[in-house]
Amino acid sequence: MVKRSRGSLSGRTRHLTNKRKLTVSDMVRTYAVGKKVLVLVKPRRDGMPAPRYHGRHGTIIDKQGGAYIVEVQDGKAKKRLVVSPIHLREVL
Repeated sequence: MVKRSRGSLSGRTRHLTNKRKLTVSDMVRTYAVGKKVLVLVKPRRDGMPAPRYHGRHGTIIDKQGGAYIVEVQDGKAKKRLVVSPIHLREVL
């Protein structure tokens, strides 16, 4: 019998299924500082925040390389997440 794989995403992405395919425009999307965004974690490893932040709203604080620094409210504390644009969607 073969032992089950326990990779870095094992068990973390079971509930993060994505109905649509990831496109190039998702990867190169840009956001301005101060924009409101929604954190939607997709099962991709690069720049993926913790699954507990899936569905949270935040504000773009700064850009860091190809990723963005997003400030999210977690209870009474404000957290800063470094998130790839793949996992973000603009809130209108």
